[in-house]
Amino acid sequence: MFSLVAAMDTLRVANRLCGETVYEWTTASTDGNPATASNGIPVMTDFAVTGLPDTDILFICLGFELEFPGKNRVLGALRSRARRGGALGALSSGAVLLAEAGLLENRRCTIHWENRAALVEHYPDIDCTNKIYEIDRDRYTCAGGTATIDLFLEIIRRDLGSDLAYEVANQFQHDRIRTANDSQRAGAERDLAGKSEKLIIVVRQMAGHLDEPLSAAELASQADLSVRQVERLFLRHLGTTPGRYYMRLRLERARELLRQTNLSILDIAIATGFASHSYFAQSYRQLFGRPPSEERRTTY
Repeated sequence: MFSLVAAMDTLRVANRLCGETVYEWTTASTDGNPATASNGIPVMTDFAVTGLPDTDILFICLGFELEFPGKNRVLGALRSRARRGGALGALSSGAVLLAEAGLLENRRCTIHWENRAALVEHYPDIDCTNKIYEIDRDRYTCAGGTATIDLFLEIIRRDLGSDLAYEVANQFQHDRIRTANDSQRAGAERDLAGKSEKLIIVVRQMAGHLDEPLSAAELASQADLSVRQVERLFLRHLGTTPGRYYMRLRLERARELLRQTNLSILDIAIATGFASHSYFAQSYRQLFGRPPSEERRTTY
């Protein structure tokens, strides 16, 4: 619901500041009935997705539930819109549906960091970045949350100019308009704000090589440091060793894949750099207090 409201209200404020209706929007669900948001609040809709009139951009807004009744109707509507040449967008985890419909080929996209590992694993040929939003020709994707505001401020900027975009941002106490160059602060980078640039370089290298972990020497060389200097950086800023931090990143990625994909536990172990199922299971239990098989049985 946050992503949906952030999108609509950003446009609403733009209209108010312009003193005229520049933007209009409509909503649709799989069957035209109210859609229940993840917070339990029903959202009234205007149309069923199969009867939705043409719009400049059709956005799909999706939360945690990637499987739902009427999904095939939504996929069909997205493909139909693409065949007619319309622009398509996705908020939060909505990019999963665009990918499943085959509509992100040769397009750059992004998605909420919790879903990115699964999307990349399922669709390795898709260029899915870690940016807060991406606009690639007629595809608009965004990580959801407050990033939705930034995406729609960029749409407003392109349509009506920077001054109005900043006025709209001020209405939301949004003190800095982020751009498509801004990355999501999640996963590996969640605790690095204000810390050493050398440390950030090493952690980003770790995050980019989870399936084939780099050696301590390789990581150090990326930051023009010695192995000992890297160890001191981690202990000073993060209170742990590089090896333990790297292991946690790999296991956190494994947990995302367990929760969001149907990959076998062995495939997930291999995708996160473990040579054996037993070592993976042992490491997973040590960090999270339960085996990977139990994680797989849990519904989120």
